Amino acid sequence: MEITDLVSIEGVVADLKATSKKQALQDLAHRAADVTGLHERAIFDTLLERERLGTTGVGLGIAIPHGKMADLDRLYGVFARLNNPVDFDAVDDQPVDLIFLLLAPESAGADHLKALARVSRLLRDQSVCEKLRGSDTPAAIYALLTESTTSHAA
Repeated sequence: MEITDLVSIEGVVADLKATSKKQALQDLAHRAADVTGLHERAIFDTLLERERLGTTGVGLGIAIPHGKMADLDRLYGVFARLNNPVDFDAVDDQPVDLIFLLLAPESAGADHLKALARVSRLLRDQSVCEKLRGSDTPAAIYALLTESTTSHAA
């Protein structure tokens, strides 16, 4: 499972202007709808339902919201760098400025977990996160995400 299997350049937002967790999830659901062809509201509801179980703010300014949806045929990712960090109820109480949204088919099972682990491994690398925070175009961010794929193989 590689990052290139999950996210395309169309799924990268370099300057998300959200001012809250809810707005960030709404904006990401909108972008995910464009990428997946699913309804924005269905994606948003899936993400909110997952957040009610516990925050996906994993710490160090990173969140990995995720969910499973019946109408998906494969895993999809959307990555966003926020202009200004937002409170995401993260486990370390720090605001979040890097978000990797992951959507999986309901039947994904182990693939969903492998994708979460892959994204988590990538974003635990502080040098990668510093470079992502310093990038201001979708192309630059996508290049970093996919470059890291080859140098951080699972």
